Amino acid sequence: MNKGLAKSRWWRLIPLIFITYSLAYLDRANYSFGAASGLEHDLKITAATSSLLGSLFFLGYFFFQVPSTNFAEKRSAKKLVFWALIIWGMLAAATGMVSNIPTLMIIRFSLGIVEAAVMPAMLVFISHWFTKAERSKANTFLILGNPITVMWMSIVSGYLVENFGWRMMFISEGMPAVIWAILWWFLICDHPSQAKWLSNEEKVDLQAALDEEQKGIKEVKDYKTAFKSKIVIMLCAQYFLWSLGLYGFVMWLPKIIGGASDMGMVATGWLAAVPYIFAALAMLLVSYFSDKKQNRSAFVWPFLLVGAIAFLGSFIFESSFWISYSMLVVAGAAMYAPYGPFFAIIPEILPRNVAGGAMALINSMGALGSFAGSYLTGLIASLTGSFTSSYLLLGAALIAGAILTILAVKEGKIFLKKEPVQHGELKKA
Repeated sequence: MNKGLAKSRWWRLIPLIFITYSLAYLDRANYSFGAASGLEHDLKITAATSSLLGSLFFLGYFFFQVPSTNFAEKRSAKKLVFWALIIWGMLAAATGMVSNIPTLMIIRFSLGIVEAAVMPAMLVFISHWFTKAERSKANTFLILGNPITVMWMSIVSGYLVENFGWRMMFISEGMPAVIWAILWWFLICDHPSQAKWLSNEEKVDLQAALDEEQKGIKEVKDYKTAFKSKIVIMLCAQYFLWSLGLYGFVMWLPKIIGGASDMGMVATGWLAAVPYIFAALAMLLVSYFSDKKQNRSAFVWPFLLVGAIAFLGSFIFESSFWISYSMLVVAGAAMYAPYGPFFAIIPEILPRNVAGGAMALINSMGALGSFAGSYLTGLIASLTGSFTSSYLLLGAALIAGAILTILAVKEGKIFLKKEPVQHGELKKA
């Protein structure tokens, strides 16, 4: 962290950022608990339809990334997230009131559309408040909302469905977002210049540091120029594959554990929480060393490779529940660990006018990968009668993602050696 800049940014903004993304992630990850605890039976959902329902969220999420980022950058991330909180909270609670499959499909798809605003808006927001030296750490605190939410959600959801049923679980876990929207509105400012809790000197110093970073980045004319760059294209493909592996794991872990162990939902919830405890610790450590070394890519691809090896190990030892489960814990932690460094790369490659759009494009490809991972994992399980065969797919996707990360690094080194071209050249972060 830059010691010359206002430390109050961390304790005033980071908790708000964390809670907001945590609430968003809650509504996309609890479907598997509902599916495993009566939703499928009550609505007469087949295994194939269940895999489609679990993944429909990501299809809606895919289409609205770039428009959301454009609004957040040019108008207001604060307003965008405020309305998103209200709408997705109501949609999430409505999941507990559905009586037929078509309505559930509409809700899942609509949830994806609304929550598409959150991740890119938050990344844009962070780039307005935190410098290059701080960004990996700030991004990590944002994305920690992902594993930590799944951790406590797994435990709480297990108790809710055990004692009150799946309908009350969805309603109980949807309404907090609506309440939080009010707090978000009064506590957040889009830019440091609007913050009453910063002194004039702190505002000037922070803005000067952010503006100084932009001087070291080559000009890029528009989104089209940025999107055509080889680095952005490679990172889009890489994030697609990474997300395929991750969300095949996240969306179905409770059913994987429950099916393999014949445990009740409470015990399943506790076991499903364990990978996310290690994931949170790994994310904090990786982001710390990434910021300290000012190296991003070296803290991404090795962890994807570890995740792939762990999936293979879980497949090999499928007959031994505890060994296979331990391998899944390793895979989960390894897949989450590189998030902070990964999302720090783009603002260090591209100037402010196109960085948000590029992050949105990459994140939208991640959403498409999430759709593919959650759908294919469920489909493979429905065809084979077991989730273990899907581990080979998830592991292969992570290996390919690791290779693409390495290739993107090489492309960045080539960019460093080139002279600037007409619309500005991109350089490696």
